[in-house]
Amino acid sequence: MKVFITGGAGFIGCNLAHHHLTLGNHVAIFDNFSRPGSHHNLDWLRAHPAATSSLDVQVGDIRDFEALHTSVTEAQPDLIIHLAAQTAVTTSILNPREDFEINAMGTFYVLESARSQARKPAVFYASTNKVYGALEDVPTTEDANRYRLTDLPDGVNEIQPLDFHSPYGCSKGAGDQYMRDYARIFGLRTVVFRQSCVYGPRQFGVEDQGWVAHFLISAALNRPITVYGDGKQVRDLLHVQDLISAYDAAWRRIEITQGQIFNIGGGSGNTISVWAEFRPWLEELSGAEITVHYEDTRQGDQVSFLSDNTRAMEWLGWQPAIHYRRGVRELWEWINRNLELFS
Repeated sequence: MKVFITGGAGFIGCNLAHHHLTLGNHVAIFDNFSRPGSHHNLDWLRAHPAATSSLDVQVGDIRDFEALHTSVTEAQPDLIIHLAAQTAVTTSILNPREDFEINAMGTFYVLESARSQARKPAVFYASTNKVYGALEDVPTTEDANRYRLTDLPDGVNEIQPLDFHSPYGCSKGAGDQYMRDYARIFGLRTVVFRQSCVYGPRQFGVEDQGWVAHFLISAALNRPITVYGDGKQVRDLLHVQDLISAYDAAWRRIEITQGQIFNIGGGSGNTISVWAEFRPWLEELSGAEITVHYEDTRQGDQVSFLSDNTRAMEWLGWQPAIHYRRGVRELWEWINRNLELFS
């Protein structure tokens, strides 16, 4: 099997590439190496025993159609996994044009590159729960340490109306819908994954994206943390290996999953409020009190989000296997073993 991964040196991408190399598959990654830590991730991939014969690295930008199209044509993949993206709501507000060019136009280029091939590959797309917007019309209850979706105890499912709140939501949502329509109109075997709060090793989280890793890295390096809002916002945490398992399940069932959309998150069993509940646990892990500053809630932020994974369970036979308590502790240990990567 041949796999082509855009953003293959990023957090999810490198874990996915490593997984496929271990399975004996041929992997081509396409990345512009603009993300923090991407060169470290590439070094890690190149250390894999199969890398010499089964890993191709293409340096390129998703906005360069000719470079992307040439790379896809040379790779002749069975499966394209499109992860390359601008990933922060805040950055999309500061520079909406760049956000559009990377996320919307870049995704269109991926689809056109796939459609032009004589043997058309399947295309998996990493979408986001942000396509549902701030969920302002969903009743919310405030408890002592968290918010909860009053009428949705099992979380948000795929019939929740789309509400592209923020340029990032618009650009990722445009790609989300293009993927679906290219399956309907052109017969491409696309699958969309609306992902929720993915974390795990090799995540170089920053303040605007990858908050779990960012908080852990900050605590390990004794850096202060800024919390936006009151810290009661709830997220469901999904370990990167569970996400990879979902991708594998969708590929094994591609004849029925093509053209479909799935919410993929940690679900109701893996929820935590981002600071009110996360802080005491993080201070327990680090053995120190953490300096924190509070700022106003950021535009487009969801007060509470958890993914209803029912559809993925029914169609893919998938559910998260790694509880966040285990996964976050393992991430903490990985960061502390590799502090030189973050200094």
